[in-house]
Amino acid sequence: MQPSFMKRQRGLSLIELLVSLTIGLVLMVAVMSAYLGASSASRVAEAQGRMNEDAQAALNMLTQQLRMAGANPRQPNYATDTPRNPVFGPVGAATPTGYAIRGCDSTFTDPAVAMTALACSGTGSDAVAVAYEADAFNTVRSTGGNPTDCLGNEVPTTNAVGVKMWTGASVVLAAPQPAFRVAENKFYIADSAGVPSLFCKGNATGSTAQALVENVEEMHIRYGTLNDPAVVTDLRLGGYMTATELNNWSMPVTTPATDGPTKWAKVVTVRICIIVRSAEPIVSDTTSQRYHDCSGSSTPNATKTDLRLRRAYSTTVVLRNRVS
Repeated sequence: MQPSFMKRQRGLSLIELLVSLTIGLVLMVAVMSAYLGASSASRVAEAQGRMNEDAQAALNMLTQQLRMAGANPRQPNYATDTPRNPVFGPVGAATPTGYAIRGCDSTFTDPAVAMTALACSGTGSDAVAVAYEADAFNTVRSTGGNPTDCLGNEVPTTNAVGVKMWTGASVVLAAPQPAFRVAENKFYIADSAGVPSLFCKGNATGSTAQALVENVEEMHIRYGTLNDPAVVTDLRLGGYMTATELNNWSMPVTTPATDGPTKWAKVVTVRICIIVRSAEPIVSDTTSQRYHDCSGSSTPNATKTDLRLRRAYSTTVVLRNRVS
């Protein structure tokens, strides 16, 4: 008869089991932390990419329009003493506007009025308006092939007064007087369904202002003026001013100009800075959402508490029709 032996128990002790569970939990926490970190970084990167796209769209639109400010090309067959359509000058029957560019250190009181009647509200971000002779080549054509404003609406025609033409043998008063079109586009910051946006109001008949780019929260503008306004051939930059400083400017000329159009006619560059925010809350605390504003200062934590990312974007635009 063979002796019986009890089989030895095999398995994990309680201590070994607890150690295994602990290691598993640590690994799980590490994996989850890595996943959440990657997810958070992905959301931040996506938000920053969207902000960059919004800023690029806004600055491209503003740059394109500012470069057009004051466009008033010479016309074929016009006499040498009236070489262009009478777009700019003292406002009257023959001149639609005295301004090629005009701005405010706040938003416009009523962006629907003509540039000559614009007033500043005293609140809100800066605003700017530009005017230029519009044609089928420097604007997007309407379905009828006519020039449009910043929103794609057809701008009205204006009949010239006093334009003379060269017939090939003599200079005569044009009959009938030629018709031309002037685009007046005003850009400012306002809310669109609670979202701060870059708006534009054109001068097409019956048109309404529309948001161009969302999440543009602020706009700050400075205007570069000629070094010596009395010397039209001196294109050196004298410095940058706010709209208020420009309106109050005592021009260093023999006979100081007191009218607004003359002062704004000395603007040759425009420096724009916009603040763009993320579409949704991204960061976890107010410290992480601090940013440098258009003055280069770091904003305090208490200034913004919505946990959105913000960033300043800037560019400088040369008014080509003032330096060419």
